[in-house]
Amino acid sequence: MTGMDQEMMQKNISVRTLKDSQKNVLVLGGIMLLVILLFLFLGGIMHLYAFEKGAVWEAGKLMLDGKNVTNDKLFPTLALQYMPHAFSIIFIIALISALFPSADGAITALTSSFCIDIIGLKRRTDLDEAAQKKLRQRVHLIFAGIFLVFVMLFKWIDSPSMIGVILKVAGYTYGPLLGLFTFGIITKRQVKDKLVPIVCITAPIICFFIDFFQKSLFGNFEIGLELLIINGLLTFIGLWMVSHKTNTQPVVA
Repeated sequence: MTGMDQEMMQKNISVRTLKDSQKNVLVLGGIMLLVILLFLFLGGIMHLYAFEKGAVWEAGKLMLDGKNVTNDKLFPTLALQYMPHAFSIIFIIALISALFPSADGAITALTSSFCIDIIGLKRRTDLDEAAQKKLRQRVHLIFAGIFLVFVMLFKWIDSPSMIGVILKVAGYTYGPLLGLFTFGIITKRQVKDKLVPIVCITAPIICFFIDFFQKSLFGNFEIGLELLIINGLLTFIGLWMVSHKTNTQPVVA
């Protein structure tokens, strides 16, 4: 996902040389692995701390003082109610400092990608610099509004683990990206451009029905995050079906 994320890729395409950009990808991958391991370690310590404060498992839920603190609720509950006030202040500051740059970076990446790739702002000769700036600002505000809508939507869903919801959504959105990326890397086949959007839309739809009817299809086996791999595989197969071998033979005059 890191290699296909526009926000992440901006860190690589801004590097001066190709070699340094490749080095940046590898270094960033190693750093991300260490960060994920650190978060898993801290999550384990946090659960041990909760058990010291009287948390117990009841019906598959972690209960602390009679309240469900499973998953996303554990960290804020411990930080704000069971730790010194100094830690609570640090938690709030850290939360704000982590969320705002992430949201800002995502909105900026979407604005840049939409203006350059979709609108073709750099190729628009009918717009002067002032008009281009005004258009970028409008696109930025629209994406900020879309983010606000998604925040309210996630609040309405109110899932005990928003990470699980986000990863499930990513299984639908990143699947076609994974299939496209893999197809472009390991094959040299020529794809019919007009059929690519159809394949990338059809694959998630098929995955939705697989997920919806999985109990009748697979019995006790339950598909989780594997949906991302299935989605990418379906996209890859679809691209293969609408493509043909590239003619590399020289044309004889």
